[in-house]
Amino acid sequence: MSAFVDLFSEGASQYAAVRPTYPDALFDFIAAQAPSRRRAWDCGTGNGQAAVSLAARFDEVDATDPSAEQIRNATRAPNVAYSIQAAEHTDFPGRCFDAICVAQALHWFRLEEFFTEAQRVAAPGALLAAWGYSWFSVSPEFDAAFRRAILLPVERYWAPNNQLLWNAYAGVRFPFDRLATPGFAISMDWTLAQLLAYVGTWSAVRRCAEAEGPAFLERAGGELAGCWGRAEAARRVIMPLHGVAGHLP
Repeated sequence: MSAFVDLFSEGASQYAAVRPTYPDALFDFIAAQAPSRRRAWDCGTGNGQAAVSLAARFDEVDATDPSAEQIRNATRAPNVAYSIQAAEHTDFPGRCFDAICVAQALHWFRLEEFFTEAQRVAAPGALLAAWGYSWFSVSPEFDAAFRRAILLPVERYWAPNNQLLWNAYAGVRFPFDRLATPGFAISMDWTLAQLLAYVGTWSAVRRCAEAEGPAFLERAGGELAGCWGRAEAARRVIMPLHGVAGHLP
């Protein structure tokens, strides 16, 4: 069994503070497709943002992550129970979840083991939904500058797992009956400082800063400021979501 790849425990409090939030329409879709709204599992919960949104639609939510640091910094809600567990092997009873959700984490799982565990804990007709986001768009001019200043310099620092996400999980052998999903996207109004704070949580950016010095992101921010406009101005940032969803056969 391979070890847990932990690229996010360090700086978990910053991760929780600056990560973008998912659209309500996504969770409305999940709740509508679940056979009931009794109990949901958010696996690989990270900072708990998906768990809290699920908690507004399900009676109970169990949220798990192998990182104790992420769990310590996760957002609390009365009907969310957090626990430190790997997604591939849990202590949950069988056939107990109406919805199983994976937000921005499926590419880090040992997929065959996770899908076996998901089938074990899924209630009849349960929904499994996994989604993620990769790149964002602000404007053609800014997007081109961002590619030059950040994407190309950090390219060699990405973990191979990210390729699965960038391919929209197209190569995943999904064992549930696939369901057509609407096109969802995250939409945020951010200043340049907020955008760079988010980018600073990327594992590849942190690795690049460790290898090349902490001034890397500051230099990149200086290059990007010229095509952002006023530093304090908020601009619309769009991040398309992609993923897979389906019902237990």
